Amino acid sequence: MPRSSTRTSSVKRSRSRRAGESAYGALLVARTGVMGLLALLLLVAGVWTSWSTAQYAMLAKGRERGAMTVASCAGERCTGPFVPEEGQGPRKVSIAEAAAPDEGERVEVVLKPGSSHAVRSGTAGVLHAWVPFAGSLLLAALVVAGGMRMRRTAWVMGLLGAVLLGAAFAAM
Repeated sequence: MPRSSTRTSSVKRSRSRRAGESAYGALLVARTGVMGLLALLLLVAGVWTSWSTAQYAMLAKGRERGAMTVASCAGERCTGPFVPEEGQGPRKVSIAEAAAPDEGERVEVVLKPGSSHAVRSGTAGVLHAWVPFAGSLLLAALVVAGGMRMRRTAWVMGLLGAVLLGAAFAAM
C-alpha cells in the first residue's frame, strides 16, 4: 500500500509564468487607476461647470436681486424687464432659456456682477445650476461600473445623478 503523506508537494512555477502573472496584475491595477482618474476628471468638470452658475444662485446675499418678467426668447437666452428689490429702476436683463419660465411669467433672479445676465434664484435656480454635475455623476457611474468594477458605488452615483436631474426638472 502506498504511503500517504500529509504534506503536499508544491510545484514551482517557471520564472516566465510568474513574470506574466505579475504583468497581468500590474495591468489590472493600471486600468483601475486610469478609470479612477477618468471618473474623478468627470466629477471635477461637472462641479467646475456647475459652480460658475451655482455660486450666484446659492450665495445671493450681497448681490443685486429682484424679479424678472420674461418678455421674449431668442436663441439660448430670454430677455425681459428686471425690477430690483432695492436700488435702481427697471432695466432689461437676460437669462438662460433653460432656466426661464414661459413668456409673461415672473421669476426671482440674481444678477451677475457687472453684466446684464441673470441667474435664477431659489430652490429651482440652485437645482438647475447643479444639472451639469448631475450629468457628470451619471457618466462617472458608467466609468466606475465598467472600468473599475465597483457596481454598488456606481449605482449610488447614478441614482444620485438621476435624483438631482429629476428634482431640477420638477422644480422648473
